[in-house]
Amino acid sequence: MSLTPNDPRLLTPGPLTTSHETKAAMLHDWGSRDTAFLEANARVRQKLLEIAGATSTHVCVPLQGSGTFAVEAALGTLIPRSGKALVLVNGAYGQRMTKMLGYMQRAFVVQETPEDSPPDLEALQQTLANEPSITHVLAVHCETTSGILNPVEQIAEFVAQHKRSLIIDAMSAFGAIPLDAQQVKFDAVMASSNKCLEGVPGMGYAIIRREKLEQSKGNAHSLSLDLYDQWQAMEASSQWRFTPPTHVLIAFDKAIEQFEKEGGVAGRNARYSENCRTLVSGMADLGFEPLLPPERQAPIIVTFRMPADPAFDFQTFYDRVKERGYILYPGKLTVAPSFRVGCIGHLQPIDMQAAVDAMKAVLVEMGVASGKPA
Repeated sequence: MSLTPNDPRLLTPGPLTTSHETKAAMLHDWGSRDTAFLEANARVRQKLLEIAGATSTHVCVPLQGSGTFAVEAALGTLIPRSGKALVLVNGAYGQRMTKMLGYMQRAFVVQETPEDSPPDLEALQQTLANEPSITHVLAVHCETTSGILNPVEQIAEFVAQHKRSLIIDAMSAFGAIPLDAQQVKFDAVMASSNKCLEGVPGMGYAIIRREKLEQSKGNAHSLSLDLYDQWQAMEASSQWRFTPPTHVLIAFDKAIEQFEKEGGVAGRNARYSENCRTLVSGMADLGFEPLLPPERQAPIIVTFRMPADPAFDFQTFYDRVKERGYILYPGKLTVAPSFRVGCIGHLQPIDMQAAVDAMKAVLVEMGVASGKPA
C-alpha cells in the first residue's frame, strides 16, 4: 500500500503527499554521528549532485529548516557585502529574496514583471550591460505564486555572457523539471526535501559551484546559515555542525531511492505532466479557467481564477473538498482572485480525476452552476 487509507491527498506544492515507504523510514531513531546516518547523508548529497548533472563542478550543502532557510543561507554565503544583486521578480518568492537581501544589508535592484508573465529578457540584457556593479542575478525556476515556469536557460545564457553569477531558487522544480549544470550555467541552485523529490519537510540544500563556495569564506551574516562553514565541517568529519534533522534525512534517502526507480527527472516529469493535464482538463469541464496559458504552465501547481457565481465561497468549497479527502491551496495572486491545485507528490492521474470529481460534487452541493470566472 503506497498511502495510508485515511490520509488526505495534499494538492499543494509541499509539504505534499508522501509514500508509505517514505513515512515508514521515519519509524526509527538515528544517532547523528552513527555510521549508518553518516552514510545516508553522504549518499543523499551525492545523489542530489547527480540529479543536477553537477558532480564534477559543484558540491551539495544540506541545511536544517525549510527551503527558505537554504535560500537565505545561499544568498548570505555567496553574495559578499560588497556585492549587488539583480532580482528577477514575478511572484512572492522573488519578493522574498529581496526581503532577505534587505535583512542582510546587501545591495540589490529589482526587475519585476506581473505574476502571469516571465521575466523580460531584453530588459535583463540591458540592465546587465548598463550596470557593471551588479555581481549576481537571482531567479526563480518555477514561481509557485502562479505556477509559471521561468526561462532559466535563456536567463543563464545572458548572465554568462555578461560574466555575472546566477543563483536559482529551484524549490518547486528540482527533480521534476530538467536543470543540468552541464547545459545551464549556474553557481548555485537551492531546493528542499519536501518538493518534487517527495520527502518530508525539515531540510533544504544548496548545490554550489565548488570554486565559488571556496571563495565565500567570511561572507555569511549568520553562523547557522553559513554554508561555507557547514560545507567545511561536512568535508572534514562527514557530520553536520549542529543537530541534523535525522528522520527527515533518512526519509529523503528513501524518497530519492523511489525517485530513481521511477526514472529520475524524466519519469517524475512524465507523471506530474499527466497529473496536470488530467487536472486542467477536468476543471475545464467544470468551467474553471487556469491563469496561465499552456506554454507558461509548469506541471507543478495550477492557479485557477475564482468563479464568478455568487453561490461560490472559497472557504466553504475548501472545507467540503477537504472532507472528501483532498486539501487545496489558497491563492497568492495580486492580479486576480484565485486558488491553486498542486500536481506533485505521491499522486497519480487517477487521484487527480478523483479530486476533480470531489470538487464537482461540492459545486453541486453549493448550488454553483459553473466555475467560470468573471
